[in-house]
Amino acid sequence: MKIYTRSGDQGETSLFDGTRVPKDHARVDAYGDVDELNAWLGFARSSLESPDLDRALSQIQRDLFAVGAELADPTQKIAARVSKAALGDADIERLEQLIDTWEAELPRLRRFILAGGAPAGASIHVARAVCRRAERRIVSLDPLPSGALLRYINRLSDVLFVLARVVNKRAGVVEIEW
Repeated sequence: MKIYTRSGDQGETSLFDGTRVPKDHARVDAYGDVDELNAWLGFARSSLESPDLDRALSQIQRDLFAVGAELADPTQKIAARVSKAALGDADIERLEQLIDTWEAELPRLRRFILAGGAPAGASIHVARAVCRRAERRIVSLDPLPSGALLRYINRLSDVLFVLARVVNKRAGVVEIEW
């Protein structure tokens, strides 16, 4: 498979069902934001020193491919054929368990905190903001993606907030309150 196809040279791309859409189509914007989020998580992983956190982020990156696949598949042609392209309640529960586990390491939040900290923590804060942007784009789509996808992406921004705090705490960085 060649990396270039020339099929997008006129400003269009194909969705999984073969539909051609402009590259600035709302659906392409949404999965583009998810792709950017995935890249930020990869960047964060490059400076993480905690194997448990790295494993969690690796799984989240895999999940984000499923999110992108669903967003690029409005007629759900791939979902029926590729089980790894589907998110469900168990994936959301896994995120909630991560939040509960990681929050046990942290002091109770009393005020808003400024994003930043150690390089991995700061990049996870950026990823959290990108996740929120992706969520805003996703909820504007018609047809709206599955409820599981919406719940997953909403919960993921919470996971990333808590994870950024954990990374910074483990790195000895004091949170700056606002």
